[in-house]
Amino acid sequence: MPINANLRGALYIAVAMSSFTTNDTLMKSVLPVMNIGQAILLRGVIATALLSLLLLRAGTFPPLRTLANKAVLTRVVCEMAAAATFVFALLHLPIGNITAVLQALPLAVTMGAALLFSDPVGWRRWSAITVGFLGVLIIVRPGFEGFSGWSLLALATVMFCAVRDLSTRLIPEDIPSVWVSIATSTGVTLTGVVMMPFTGGWSAVGPVPLLFLFVAAMFIVVGYLFVIKAMREGDISFVAPFRYTALLWAILLGYLIFGEVPDGLMLVGSALVVASGLYALYRERVAGRGRPIAESTAPEPAAEPLGTKSISQS
Repeated sequence: MPINANLRGALYIAVAMSSFTTNDTLMKSVLPVMNIGQAILLRGVIATALLSLLLLRAGTFPPLRTLANKAVLTRVVCEMAAAATFVFALLHLPIGNITAVLQALPLAVTMGAALLFSDPVGWRRWSAITVGFLGVLIIVRPGFEGFSGWSLLALATVMFCAVRDLSTRLIPEDIPSVWVSIATSTGVTLTGVVMMPFTGGWSAVGPVPLLFLFVAAMFIVVGYLFVIKAMREGDISFVAPFRYTALLWAILLGYLIFGEVPDGLMLVGSALVVASGLYALYRERVAGRGRPIAESTAPEPAAEPLGTKSISQS
């Protein structure tokens, strides 16, 4: 793979991660003035509409019965659960802390693939997984001062996203990714519909929150498109580590927008999670496998809308 292509791929994935994190920031900004269900619903409607336009452009219209595929349904349900737990956590926790916990997703997928699909994982990567989850425990701090029960929702998001990504591996190749994306985005929108009566019901939406949600949906779609461009442009093993730039964006935006300052333990835990993830990627490359661990680190309402059938993101 030419070095210029790899550099472009790295730039694309960095753009995607900044887009996803900006979406999270905009969502966190509107939650104090809008109930969670309504926010998920409105953003989902906008994102689904934008993805539908991409579907029309692609001209791909599989039969509706393909959505009855068990793997597709599993992916949709897990994404719905991930969206709900993530947004609840986002309302109550610093965005940097949540993003740091989510960086353990590739490790969770590697562990799940080893346990469920018997993927070969050597002792070095098992060690990396152990260290990574130790880092998560340092961030969450169960049983210590500074622990928040809402952190458990961030951990639940990782679990749901891991099952989502693993189920994506089982989706037949003849079901286009854009179709799966539409189904997933629609499912997340319905999650907002179900949650809304229990989170405050419908309320009047001011122009500023609505604008924020519209821009958030646009950033989601931009993130999807640039993830695809990155996977097509550069060598995946070179590009994938740049997904961890999401954590840098989360810390920066959390500080600038919400005045959130990460403490020492959060930084130590984040360093352990990222370092173990990078080492696992390195070991995967050394082992000569076809793709690195989990090509997804963010729990967004759809995966790659225009093509590549990767393990997933967001």
